[in-house]
Amino acid sequence: MSRSDDERFRVRPGPPKARGGARPKAFVAQVLKAASASGARPRRTAGGRPASRFGRGRVAAGAAGRRLPSNARRVVVKSRYVRLQRAGRGGVRAHLRYIERDGVRRDGSPGRAYGPNTEAADLEAFEERGRGDRHQFRFIVSPEDAAELDDLPGFTRRLMEQMATDLETSLDWVAVDHWDTDNPHTHVVLRGRVGSGRDARDLVIAPDYIAHGIRLRASEIATEWLGPRTEREIQQGWQREVDQERLTGLDRELVQRGGTTGSVILQSASVEARSVLRENLLRSRLQRLEGLGLAHRVGPQRWQLGVGLRDILATMGQRGDIMRTMHRAMAGEARPLVPDPPADVRIIGRVHAKGLHDELREQAYLVIDGIDGRAHYVRLPAERDLSEVPIGSIVACGPPPRGRAADRLVRAAAQGGLYEVAAHRAALQASGHPHVEQVLAACARRLESLRRGGVVERVADGVWRIPDDLVERARDHDGRRGTAALHVEVRCHLSVEQQVHAGGATWLDRQLVGAEPPDHPAGAGFGAQVRRALEDRLRVLASQGLARQQGAHMVPNRNLLQALTARDVEQHGRACEAKTGKVWHAVQDGVRAQGTYRTSVQLVSGRFALLEDGTGFCLVPWRPVLEARLGQVLSVTVRGSTVNWDVGRSPGVGR
Repeated sequence: MSRSDDERFRVRPGPPKARGGARPKAFVAQVLKAASASGARPRRTAGGRPASRFGRGRVAAGAAGRRLPSNARRVVVKSRYVRLQRAGRGGVRAHLRYIERDGVRRDGSPGRAYGPNTEAADLEAFEERGRGDRHQFRFIVSPEDAAELDDLPGFTRRLMEQMATDLETSLDWVAVDHWDTDNPHTHVVLRGRVGSGRDARDLVIAPDYIAHGIRLRASEIATEWLGPRTEREIQQGWQREVDQERLTGLDRELVQRGGTTGSVILQSASVEARSVLRENLLRSRLQRLEGLGLAHRVGPQRWQLGVGLRDILATMGQRGDIMRTMHRAMAGEARPLVPDPPADVRIIGRVHAKGLHDELREQAYLVIDGIDGRAHYVRLPAERDLSEVPIGSIVACGPPPRGRAADRLVRAAAQGGLYEVAAHRAALQASGHPHVEQVLAACARRLESLRRGGVVERVADGVWRIPDDLVERARDHDGRRGTAALHVEVRCHLSVEQQVHAGGATWLDRQLVGAEPPDHPAGAGFGAQVRRALEDRLRVLASQGLARQQGAHMVPNRNLLQALTARDVEQHGRACEAKTGKVWHAVQDGVRAQGTYRTSVQLVSGRFALLEDGTGFCLVPWRPVLEARLGQVLSVTVRGSTVNWDVGRSPGVGR
């Protein structure tokens, strides 16, 4: 039986896995292995599961903290494992830029990154070294007594040296200390790859070491540096927990005692004075919880905990943190505070403050001084880049737009459950629609997106099978894709004071001509400021011939937005022309423009894409989807406020 050459078996030996014999084990690893062989057992988790058997540090995780006394210094360590392919280069840069943000040092100056052997680490070089890494580790280390540590960077370096010993490898990391919160802490970013060249490999850390090994090592160092906590410090810490409206160590002990039933029995007497004090503090805490409606007495020494006590107290603590953040942000501004606005309510106003609600997961927040006269605390989607939302800018937050105009057009043009492009084209032409091909292209893009989601089916070229409830299913499809998350849009990067005299089309101008859904400013707070700014803007426009007196009121010209945008684009185009020597071309309404997308620029009238052709460049309204097309040839047609993009081939050899 004959076989073709393609079916022949070929031996392809790979490179040898090891060269020069086995590597000698580090001395610490030999000691830990010997300790384990002598009878020591790795630490087990709280759930009784055996410790992990993979990753570096699994033996050290069992040895960490064994000699810590009961009065050791406490350290909180939060950790996060980040897949860089999912986070992207932008996510890594945003995180590094965040940890060096302004105002995080003791004197209010910007943060300064440091490393194992330098006081000024190069974050760009660190990001470059880790560009090919599979993952990255991010830690937040917060010693309870960080304020007493004279050398917090020294403490961090000592911890990372201990981690390198436990993990038996050198570590590449950077860190930044933050002093802008009630609890000073350190952000540590650790590369997920060790070694170099042929010896480079992924850094895999045992889960047990991440879960408690790092924290115990940090506690050992803090106790060594500051000494154990005194009995008075311990008792003062317990006493502070009694009246707090958040989840405390006393609450965790009560929940543990209550078990599955939630019934807690206190001891009436004890031989140890410290135990008596602890029982009295637990009794005081239960009385406090009773006043909050979270527990009730059922006997002389018996209490019943409320259902969901831990979650309720955690939520109360988070709400208290939010209220303190809002009070600090709105200092000097009398506003009703809304710490948790409903998800279906639209909020528009001025960004008064911003930061991270969850520093580990990089979930940001905005404090918005709303035009309704109230201040709102809004949590943004995870990993939203705060640099895109300047302080003082005007933003709109609320539920995302649900339902598309294309869905309704397709459903109306369908016959018998089938949508045909030819029939839709004929109907649009018969009605005299001015932009037939643009409408059909938008419907085609939407149908292709819905096809990938299983909502519609393509029967043939230009023929689609659609369900009767297309609009509803398309709305559910958008929700499953995550578009149901909070939608945040920057309406104008300028403050209302700057918009009054701005040369381009601003948010105030769109309010004046009714180009956006009407926002009714309140008569107090920021709403009153917006009302005054609208009046001032009208007077400025009238002085430029862009508004006129009509009866007792001043009204803007009908073509106000077009005139302001054209003036804004021309001013920037002429400035770039003088700077670069390239000719600026104005985009004519209804005429197709084409060029290579080079960059985007932020103008008063919005963000614009710069397209270069062989002779010069033009500026056209930007869309977020264009960022994936940087360096590609694009063509665009602008008709009034409608912008239609077409993507061409990337320029290459022979073009």
